[in-house]
Amino acid sequence: MKHLHFDIEKDGFYGAYWKCKNKTDAGVIAMLGDDPEDYLAKKCVKWLNNLGFNVLTMSPGKKDYSHHNYPLERIEKAISFLKENDNKKIGIIGASTTGTLALTSASYFSDISLTIAFTPSDFIWQGFAQGNKDGCKEWPIDGESLFTYHNIPLPYMPFCYQHPEYWKIFKEECKSTGNVAASRRIFDDSELAHPIKEEEFIKIENINGKLVLIGAMDDSLWNTAKYIRRMENRLKNKPHKCQEEIFVYEYGTHYVFPQSLIKNIFPLCSTLLLKLMFKSAKENSKECKNTRIDIEYRLLNILKDWKNAWNTILYQSWCGLVINLLLKNV
Repeated sequence: MKHLHFDIEKDGFYGAYWKCKNKTDAGVIAMLGDDPEDYLAKKCVKWLNNLGFNVLTMSPGKKDYSHHNYPLERIEKAISFLKENDNKKIGIIGASTTGTLALTSASYFSDISLTIAFTPSDFIWQGFAQGNKDGCKEWPIDGESLFTYHNIPLPYMPFCYQHPEYWKIFKEECKSTGNVAASRRIFDDSELAHPIKEEEFIKIENINGKLVLIGAMDDSLWNTAKYIRRMENRLKNKPHKCQEEIFVYEYGTHYVFPQSLIKNIFPLCSTLLLKLMFKSAKENSKECKNTRIDIEYRLLNILKDWKNAWNTILYQSWCGLVINLLLKNV
């Protein structure tokens, strides 16, 4: 697949741009996976390209899902690139940590007119790194937030477990729950120890355009259903710019993706792999699949409406211009 590559040192962000074969003026920043050119990113690109979108994939670095003091300026520079390359509509999609990044970015940058967040949190938490440290594959970074802006760390909820206890708790919960990834205890205990302050919540009321929040109650990584409901209540109590669509399912696991995207990622054995990864996917396989099918139906309509809305606006503007010219000549 032909694409442009971007490096932090030269371009100000790490990513790749995948232009749709058919001409379009809608570009989407997609942050799925730990590298903008890996297998998962390419599958997401194919899914979005086929729907008629240019795609800019991003990650913190090469094969790197660590998020600590990640500069929001990188998203800002990516938006500038999309605008400079004839993308009049700009969307952003993220899942899990990058779902939180998508929400935070959209709350800062009004050029984003579509925000889709799969399994996000509604607050910013302590930054973390992944790799290998003292036998641990993930650990919190002392004194660092998930994100920064203008070199200032955004206020965050600190974890009550630090290195190496953090990874020990993670592994214990995975074993006790039968999931390959489980960190609810880390997040629940941390919120109990440090009730989230207003400055740590994402200001979703500042998001422009369409806001889509998707999660499931059986998510084993954190209580995304609670976080999404909290965002729903926030919007009810605050003046806001966005038009929200909120989908919380009983079953779906942390991988609440559209069914066709999941099948695209795991073409031969998607159901089996999900069963091996998440206990709920094994015990509630049919319900999880129905969730993914419903998400696909809803998302395809949302993406279609968002893409076509711009054409409608252009047409209405053109008609208004013609009418004004005609009236001036009467």
